[in-house]
Amino acid sequence: MKKLKNFPYKQVLVLGLAKSGTAAAELFLDSGIHVRINDLKADQNEPAVRQLIEKGAEVITGGHPLSVLDDVDYLVKNPGIPYENPVIAEAEERNIPIVTEVELASFLHEGTLVAVTGSNGKTTTTTLIHEMIQADQQKVSLAGNIGHVSCEVARSTDADETMVTELSSFQLLGTEKFHPEIAVWLNLYEAHLDYHHTLENYHQAKAKITANQRADDTLVYNADDESIARFLPDVKAKRVPFSISKEGEGAWADDTFIYFEDERIMKKQDIVLVGEQNLQNILAAVAAVKVNGIRNKAIVDVLTTFAGVEHRLQFVTKKNGRLFYNDSKATNILATSYALKSFENPVILLAGGLDRGTSFESLIPHMKGVKAMVVFGETADQLSETAREAGIEKVTKVETMQEAVDQAYQYSAEDDVILLSPACASWDQYRTFEERGHMFIQAVHKL
Repeated sequence: MKKLKNFPYKQVLVLGLAKSGTAAAELFLDSGIHVRINDLKADQNEPAVRQLIEKGAEVITGGHPLSVLDDVDYLVKNPGIPYENPVIAEAEERNIPIVTEVELASFLHEGTLVAVTGSNGKTTTTTLIHEMIQADQQKVSLAGNIGHVSCEVARSTDADETMVTELSSFQLLGTEKFHPEIAVWLNLYEAHLDYHHTLENYHQAKAKITANQRADDTLVYNADDESIARFLPDVKAKRVPFSISKEGEGAWADDTFIYFEDERIMKKQDIVLVGEQNLQNILAAVAAVKVNGIRNKAIVDVLTTFAGVEHRLQFVTKKNGRLFYNDSKATNILATSYALKSFENPVILLAGGLDRGTSFESLIPHMKGVKAMVVFGETADQLSETAREAGIEKVTKVETMQEAVDQAYQYSAEDDVILLSPACASWDQYRTFEERGHMFIQAVHKL
């Protein structure tokens, strides 16, 4: 396992444990750097915490006293902790560098680093890129917001290995020197304003994916996204577009085929993944791997077999002619609108979740195929009103996922799609969108 070399800081504070904080702390300890850990809820008797203490970490729990910053010259924060946290605010006052653990991957990984971000489609695109490189029998590892801590993965990668990492705006905001050789910027819409406070702050956080790129690096970007376009004049890297509407440059598609530049890759009808959103993800992945030298056969092998990522328009089962899809990862309106555009069959939509103060009015144009809705969570009343404005007469408010699935089935007929695509984060009722998706799948199988 690799260690940090020539690291310029001597006293590090890790704020927030979870997987990313634990991995960062272990890296620092193994590298001979003094580590102080501050976590509000961690129990010092937990085996993982005890192990860190035994390795030499200083652990402070139960609160966030400003004294945790004493003698600290570097702070690694959990991505989810807001910058209003008093310790982070005080660290900013003291000009202490504040990063997320993905920053540490830049100190460790020696091969090609592919970083993927966007408001939607990150996990599918990241997974596609990984699968395509692997299908070409090249060394590749998967990391980032997809469930594998970047600095932990980077410790065991080889110099000839590609590391593909999915990055959120929370993670990117905490980067200073993070440098991907290939950056993929999928799209840029309104999201996470409860964290970033303004749309401009959110956009600037996303733009950090290319901030440290050089002329010999590559930015793969969505040529159909005007919000990304305004950042392009400042990009130093080679720019490779992908587009579902413009032909001839980068990765693109017509009615029959997908292409890279003037090279025909494969027929669209042979691709397993459905929907316009997934076509964008596919083109982004094709562009990223083509500039990385991956052969067409590997691309075709993946796209003719890859059926999707769990919780992202995931086909669950067919029961009595009804098709069930789990799109729990649709935590914003855009993701749900893409899901609705993926189906020609009538849809019973299950939606609702955390109230972030967002209007659902922009969802209405995409609801023409929705015959009924089942709503839940903090936004249930807002979504009920949105459904009525869209002319949907069958709307039911429920408390649990089992009730939602049962009611959706009662509304449905043969050949209907029963779709969980919440348009909201899950944290009002569930710990994660994965938990919400698993509850949906469990409820479907109980029918």
